[in-house]
Amino acid sequence: NYVNAIADRLNLPTGAHFATVSTLGADLGNTTIFSSLCTGGCLHVVSAERATDPAALAEYCGKYPIDCLKIVPSHLAALLASSFSQSILPRQRLILGGEAASWELIAQIQQQAKECQIFNHYGPTEATIGVLTYPVTSLQEKTVPLGRPIANTQVYVLDEQLQPVPIGVSGELYIGGAGLARRGYLNQPELTAERFIPNPFNNSKNPRPYLSWEKISQPCTPKFKIPNPKSERLYKTGDKVRYLPDGNIEFLGRRDRQVKIRGFRIELGEIESVLNQHPSVREVVVSARDDESGQRYLVAYVVPSQDSPCAINELRCILRERLPDYMVPSTFVKLKALPLTPNGKVDHQALPAPDPVQGDRVDPLATPRTLVEEILAQIWAESLGIEQVGIHDNFFDLGGHSLLATQVVSQVRETFQVELRLRRLFETPTVAGLAEHIETAIGTGQKLEISPIDRVSRDTVLPLSFAQQRLWFLDQLEPGNPFYNISRVVHLKGSLNVAALEQSFNEIGRRHEALRTSFAMIDGQAVQVIAPALNLTLRIIELSELPHTERDPKVQQLARLEAQTSFDLTQCPLLRVTLLRLREEEHRLLFTIHHIISDGWSAGVLIREVAVLYASFCTGKPSSLPDLPIQYADFAAWQRQWLQGEVLESQMTYWKQQLGGSLPVLELPSDRPRSAVRTFQGRTQSWQFCKKLTQELKALSRRESVTLFVTLLAAFKTLLYRYTGQEDVLVGSPIANRTRRELEGLIGSFVNTLVLRTDLSGNPSFRELLSRLREVALSAYTHQDLPFEQLVEALHPTRNLSHTPLFQVMFVLQNAPMEALELPGLNLDMLEVDSETARFDLTLTLTETEQGLKGALEYNTNLFDAATIAQMLGHFETLLAGIVANPEQHLSELPILTERERQQLLVHWHDTQADYPKDQCIHQLFEAQAERTPDAIAVVCEDQQLTYRELNAKAEWHLVK
Repeated sequence: NYVNAIADRLNLPTGAHFATVSTLGADLGNTTIFSSLCTGGCLHVVSAERATDPAALAEYCGKYPIDCLKIVPSHLAALLASSFSQSILPRQRLILGGEAASWELIAQIQQQAKECQIFNHYGPTEATIGVLTYPVTSLQEKTVPLGRPIANTQVYVLDEQLQPVPIGVSGELYIGGAGLARRGYLNQPELTAERFIPNPFNNSKNPRPYLSWEKISQPCTPKFKIPNPKSERLYKTGDKVRYLPDGNIEFLGRRDRQVKIRGFRIELGEIESVLNQHPSVREVVVSARDDESGQRYLVAYVVPSQDSPCAINELRCILRERLPDYMVPSTFVKLKALPLTPNGKVDHQALPAPDPVQGDRVDPLATPRTLVEEILAQIWAESLGIEQVGIHDNFFDLGGHSLLATQVVSQVRETFQVELRLRRLFETPTVAGLAEHIETAIGTGQKLEISPIDRVSRDTVLPLSFAQQRLWFLDQLEPGNPFYNISRVVHLKGSLNVAALEQSFNEIGRRHEALRTSFAMIDGQAVQVIAPALNLTLRIIELSELPHTERDPKVQQLARLEAQTSFDLTQCPLLRVTLLRLREEEHRLLFTIHHIISDGWSAGVLIREVAVLYASFCTGKPSSLPDLPIQYADFAAWQRQWLQGEVLESQMTYWKQQLGGSLPVLELPSDRPRSAVRTFQGRTQSWQFCKKLTQELKALSRRESVTLFVTLLAAFKTLLYRYTGQEDVLVGSPIANRTRRELEGLIGSFVNTLVLRTDLSGNPSFRELLSRLREVALSAYTHQDLPFEQLVEALHPTRNLSHTPLFQVMFVLQNAPMEALELPGLNLDMLEVDSETARFDLTLTLTETEQGLKGALEYNTNLFDAATIAQMLGHFETLLAGIVANPEQHLSELPILTERERQQLLVHWHDTQADYPKDQCIHQLFEAQAERTPDAIAVVCEDQQLTYRELNAKAEWHLVK
């Protein structure tokens, strides 16, 4: 197969002159030896002395012009450094192999031998000389590619889990096909099993074992079976490579199986061997891990023997007696059993990360010991919706996240009247730890720093909040735009009491001034205008007369029209509710509200209150909801009074430091160039994560002591990094900004936007990225009060109408309190509505549901096609699966390939099948050639030469002798 394939690639005429300049014991020269002798060529065997002497080799080539030469690049470079370089190069084909070639060498060759076709050739001995060839045409890539596989050969670029890596991502090269060694290594069964592995992409469940080496001593029969081109085995090369977009493979270096720590190379097996000799150890695995600062350290995972207790200090002492200090693990982890792969081997990727806090395991349900702990445990239980909380339980292990943390901190401030930063809960996520801080604050007289929110007179001018001011300004820039409409569609099935539903909305309007607020300009200042009542009338559209097949399309059309219909901010209400009647007991409720009076959290408040009020009004009962102590207008006035002076300066200083310097624009690869002026045309694609993946992401977050938000944002930033190659990535993210308990039940626009800037340099592991991003998020939460619009004004970014300032991509995790909408006699479902607008290049929204995470990717249609976004979503889901499987992987190594791309990499680029004489050995190919051209010169060595007839006769005589 190799001879046929390489001859086909070289495409030289019969009688071409080949030269071999390597030792005959190395397989490097076999390329020219057998390509020559099996195709009617003339082989020149150049002595080692001549091959290393430029003058002597040039003299020989002048006497015997060579058509095809295979040589090691460094050997050729040394020869070309002489003044005889041009005379040494072959006339038609030059094959480089044995080591990496450089473009500098290629350029030198092309300059001196313009008619010579250059091939880069790669292959290990275990796969019959060569498997990849690259015909060099131009100096395009950073390195000279190894090329594509020859006929009947498959090559795979895989990660440590034997998964294909995406194009452009490094992995290890695995080889299969007709050229693979059939028996492995002589008398080395363990090495054979390690390097020649079952092909994970072969449909055969039971690959044939390698033939025993005893059979080699038997005469070789000509009709042995060559393995199927879809090889049952793969050879693990140890070479680090990557796929280029055109399907060629690029060499990156060798993989090192040893561990290097503080400059010392360590064989982990040596440590395991010593530990296994101790009677208290039943099983042990030693692994190298990275700490938060990136420093490598050793971890010993020990399964204790049942008969003998395992003393860690004793194990350390034994290791120090027998091994150098740098080989003694710094951490020991006791396990009940080692995790195993399906084939029974230790699953190194499943080994747990060591607990940073070593010591006796605490009781997870330890009861409160002090009054502060008791009150704090009650606050946690109420916020988390659970019955009991132990003082040593981790808040985030119990299901806590940043929004719930905000609620807890607000309630703690109100209850204990002490100042508590949100960051403190993240850093001390237990009742015991937080109670200690609270008790210290009480004992030292630390009082609450934030002033209370008082009601303001409605007879005075009511200013806008900072969030409202920005939305008002944007509306003035582009009046009549629907970009900040919040739209929902609810499917109602059952007996609907329309009057009770309408009454519920009007009662909510009475309770919440924000729903009856409009805006006006007074003396050049935008102010809030509050109407005395909402007076909302449900608009009912009858669709029951339409044919059944036309109803849903009509609903979608009306929903889009509703979402795209703008509001006049000077007219109340900035809320529309439309009821579509499909039949007597089936309706669709279209709900649209402007962002200037609402946000995502407000939707949860609205749903809860509709449920309570509708149930009451259906039975003729009055509202059971208590009146609200303050309203949104009170918050707006308080915010402007509070956020000034030292408070404002402290917040501003942090953000100026965080976002100082030149801010990069995220250059995502797009289907069309960015227009000079930003557009807002958009679409949204949605998808559902499986519940298992969601649970695994939550488990990873708990293990790494981060919130689910941080984990998902880190994954999204990894995707952006992989798409752009940019290491300085800025992503916007909304934050509820309800840091006061009295704000939690209000409808209004409280949300603020945080700019989360992350340094992804150094190709960190995903675990390290989590650590980096956790710190970024905590610091941002601490300084969340600075309005985004003030930040933009302070930074004065270079204005560019083609994109949004500071960031171009938004990330949203919807985990605001959103109870199920349950109304008496009705089944309800929230439906998707696509407003066909986009405020940013991309907005990724993830929502926690009982079925798992639900995602929606809003994109600018002037930049991206639907197919591009679908591919991106596929990459993101694949990436998440890879992250939970192995968070230790570096960002560039995490998998993002979709199934379609796997087909390209594993099937389409492996379509190398070609016919070749499977029933003939190499000596028979030579004999057949000798019969065709018996008198042609077969081999030349200095002044000696043999014809094909003479060479064949000598070979047969040697075998007989």
